[in-house]
Amino acid sequence: MFSAYKKYFLKQKMMRSVMLALLPIIIFSVYNFGWKALALLVFNIFVALIVEFICEKNLYKKNKISEAAIITASLYTMTLPVSIPFWMSGLGIAFGLFFGKEVFGGFGKNVFNPALVGRVFIYVNFPVPLTIHWNEAAKGLSSFTRWVNPAIDAVSTATPMLAFKNAGETGNLFNLFLGNIPGAIGETSKLLIILAAIYLIWKKVASKEIILSTVIGFLVTSLFFNLIGAKSVPNPLFGLMTGGFLFGAVFMATDPISAPKTNEAKIFYGLIIGMVAVIIRGFALFSEGMMFAVLIGNIFAPIMDYVVRSRKKSKKLKKQEEAAK
Repeated sequence: MFSAYKKYFLKQKMMRSVMLALLPIIIFSVYNFGWKALALLVFNIFVALIVEFICEKNLYKKNKISEAAIITASLYTMTLPVSIPFWMSGLGIAFGLFFGKEVFGGFGKNVFNPALVGRVFIYVNFPVPLTIHWNEAAKGLSSFTRWVNPAIDAVSTATPMLAFKNAGETGNLFNLFLGNIPGAIGETSKLLIILAAIYLIWKKVASKEIILSTVIGFLVTSLFFNLIGAKSVPNPLFGLMTGGFLFGAVFMATDPISAPKTNEAKIFYGLIIGMVAVIIRGFALFSEGMMFAVLIGNIFAPIMDYVVRSRKKSKKLKKQEEAAK
């Protein structure tokens, strides 16, 4: 079994660290939403592996699948509502893997985060199923005996972010922190996401510069709009605890392929993502701005790296010229 795995998969230590960080979030998602959350995860991983294997073999003459495909499918699944149909979920991850990764040359060459490419694709094309969530909190260990907990219907409770956007309601911060709220499969528990961030930074897998600058950009921008009286932007702490912002800052913005490589660029990159997320949330039609903010940040990542490296090169040459005089 292990020999077959080695034959078809590239071993990637970094990806395994990300999976370990995700594991508590996945377990909590089953507790919160029922076994369908896990079924969606397994199904999306299966689709992602098939798409990557076919593309790598036929387009690039490679016979191995990157473990990054498993992580991409896992992150993508965590951003979905548990009510989404399987076929729709599979379509999204297939689109994300192909158009977000394989068309750029396969593993290590993608410009955009493929998980978010797939998420945005289904969000734009199927907006209604992407906004259906569960009605009430899960109660006790009985959650682990249900397919979906509780039954999903089209008149589900709005997420805290939608509740604020539609009626100006703010939820209980303690419930928001623990994750006892409606939301996407893996984005509800801010406690587990913060613990995952600490672990990934400790393992040197996620960039602390990106995570911290993204959070700072978000908080400062939210505070600014609060001070000038923009009612469509909630207070910074409530905004931080709602939606997929923290999940995106920890797992999506830090993607080592689509994020900048230089430390200075990482800081500006994070600030841009945090600021854009607040602006989209507060003033655009879309209630969740983080996925769009990260993709916009991906556009500027190579440019920012180029500018930082060019400036460093110019300063180095200038010093050399001065030393030669």
